[in-house]
Amino acid sequence: MQEEVQKISNTKIGDIYLSMKGITKVYGNGVLANNQVDFEVRKGEIHALMGENGAGKSTLMKVLFGNELPDAGTITLDGKEVTIDSPKTAVALGIGMVYQHFNLADSLTIAENIVVGSEPNEGVFFDRDNAIKIVNSLAERYGFNVKADELVRNISVCQKQKTEILKILFRDSQLIILDEPTAVLTPQETDELFEQLKMLKDNGYTIIFISHKIDEVMRLCDRVTIMRAGRHMGTYDISDLTARDISRLMVGRDVIQNIEKPDHPMGKTVLKVDELNFYDKHNVHVVNNMSFCLHKGEILGVAGVEGSGQKEMSEIITGLLPPFSGKVFFEGEDITEEDIAGRRKHGMSHIHEDRMTYGAAMNESIEENLISIRNEDPDLGSKLFLDRKKIRSLAEDLIKRFSVLCKSPDVPVKMLSGGNMQKVVVARELSVSPKVIIANQPTRGIDVGAVELIHKTLIEARENDCGVLLITSDLNEVLDLSDSLIVLHGGKIVGYFRDVKKLTEEELGLYMLGLKEQSEAEIREAVADED
Repeated sequence: MQEEVQKISNTKIGDIYLSMKGITKVYGNGVLANNQVDFEVRKGEIHALMGENGAGKSTLMKVLFGNELPDAGTITLDGKEVTIDSPKTAVALGIGMVYQHFNLADSLTIAENIVVGSEPNEGVFFDRDNAIKIVNSLAERYGFNVKADELVRNISVCQKQKTEILKILFRDSQLIILDEPTAVLTPQETDELFEQLKMLKDNGYTIIFISHKIDEVMRLCDRVTIMRAGRHMGTYDISDLTARDISRLMVGRDVIQNIEKPDHPMGKTVLKVDELNFYDKHNVHVVNNMSFCLHKGEILGVAGVEGSGQKEMSEIITGLLPPFSGKVFFEGEDITEEDIAGRRKHGMSHIHEDRMTYGAAMNESIEENLISIRNEDPDLGSKLFLDRKKIRSLAEDLIKRFSVLCKSPDVPVKMLSGGNMQKVVVARELSVSPKVIIANQPTRGIDVGAVELIHKTLIEARENDCGVLLITSDLNEVLDLSDSLIVLHGGKIVGYFRDVKKLTEEELGLYMLGLKEQSEAEIREAVADED
């Protein structure tokens, strides 16, 4: 191993542990992602990295973890200048990263996921018992309540998060990068994670905390570095800033933190789900006899810990999955057997939770993505001859209305930041004036400016008598936007609330964790009343 990847540990708590100077990264399409960025992190601190999508945070962390090579700049770690040319080199230097989307094998145990690549052996065979013992000991040392012999597919999202962090600790990483670690956690799970992160900090670990949740950053972090448009906007002590200060630094203007949602009367039922059931490939009953109604001019929120059946339920409604039993009705008509195109003709739009796989064609242009559901729109030409001028005008108008940051409509979607990809998806789905919008995690992992825009757009759709089914793991979002609310746990509806204003975030968390639930009679009554 090269000398530069030998870890040293002379740095004291409070000294500069990581120093990135003049980091510049230009991508092949001419996009300047990082422009002479300076970034310093002290030993033993929890340091927030914030900025809008496209601000350059992800690129900076890719450079730090060896996924990208900078065009200019230097990295000094623990007092020594280093070259990080791959994630393997980063790990050897004591850097670990937990991505927003977990990298775990569901068919393996927690222990097997953690030790993979460094397995303890007994002779030539994997020593499973020793691996479980090692992982249980590691988890106990840092207060991570996991069972090493449990299959990953059977554990909660919070436990998956812990497993990813334990993978890093097992490899003796001293600098831990966490990318949106609370995106899918309940308030109770977030509190638990924060206590464990503080314990790691107390044990001398250094943590970079990437998040768009300003309140969490202010609760947890010691300092924050703000980026905007590829530049370093400053590093500040959290105690010197307000939430409004951070928002202004991130987006260059004041952001409305409180959602303004005027009263609006609900109309007739536009979407009805009747006793839906679905079993996954492991024969788990992931959608268990779900029934509810969505009205015109209503935002019906769906809350639940990830894996509670919301993904499968939304895909059944939108035609991506066939139910094992049950019916879906659109304005009284049974559409259970109709394909996706048929449902779109009725007036259904869908913001899928996975924008990169299902939400957009990544290799195609912004313009092509924006018109992809309008192939039979006579305003854009005939089936044989499309009107390129009208298509370009439409694309430019939507790009402007939804503040998509790009050089031109011809830019491939894959070159956009996550937030701008999401704006393209939302612009496409809401520009056709749908009667129903299935919005699954519409603001996950995007910045406060993009969140504000998407919230306004969903409320405007509601004002135009569109029915909105809002599926989100952001409890503030679901409580602030929803008129009515259903809570899922273990594939079942465990709570149906028609007066969301009376529901607190903490109480909602109890329902999501399965610690509290309504009776079947209460839920049936709520469904009947809504209908």
